[in-house]
Amino acid sequence: MGQAGMAAAAVRYLRSASSPEAANPVDPLPRPDLRAVGTDERPPIEPTEFRRVLGHFPSGVTVVTAPGVADGEGDGPPAGFACQSFSSLSLDPPLVAFMVGRTSTTWPRVARAGVFCVNVLGAHQEALCRGFAVSGGDKFADVAYDAAPVSGAPRLAGAPAWIDCTIHAVHPGGDHLIVIGRVHALGTTDGDEPPLLFHKGRFV
Repeated sequence: MGQAGMAAAAVRYLRSASSPEAANPVDPLPRPDLRAVGTDERPPIEPTEFRRVLGHFPSGVTVVTAPGVADGEGDGPPAGFACQSFSSLSLDPPLVAFMVGRTSTTWPRVARAGVFCVNVLGAHQEALCRGFAVSGGDKFADVAYDAAPVSGAPRLAGAPAWIDCTIHAVHPGGDHLIVIGRVHALGTTDGDEPPLLFHKGRFV
């Protein structure tokens, strides 16, 4: 399937997944009785406290990229954003997952492409990560990359590891989306470059 076909498949999936008439591939479990939770039963968790406590769990840092999608004026620019919430998911079939905010302006471009490449960053790539963490602008200016072998998504030079994927499924997750990718190719660079980590609100 070419990039255009994969993009069309991703768009069809996203539309069908949001449709109330979408068929469920498995029988749903019985839904428990729901009621409002009183404020005296479970106080709301402050977002700042949530971030502070969860920040004690160190995470790796990646940049998720996608190739530009052709429009009426030719191929569009590639897309990319910094992502901490990435993980392996399944060995058979090979699946990975990342989470992206629903308000992301880059995610719709990745979804239209239907494919993506996860670039695992090394300790020397903090500045590169900061460039992809901002919204707007040309994030690929002065960034060296080549095309991942299957998706054609940017594979960033110097990244210790890369994972080339097609979009397998997308699920809602609160104010984020859970994106599952089917892995088609992956690899590492030579050397023992330590990873770029994020811990307690800063790079380490």
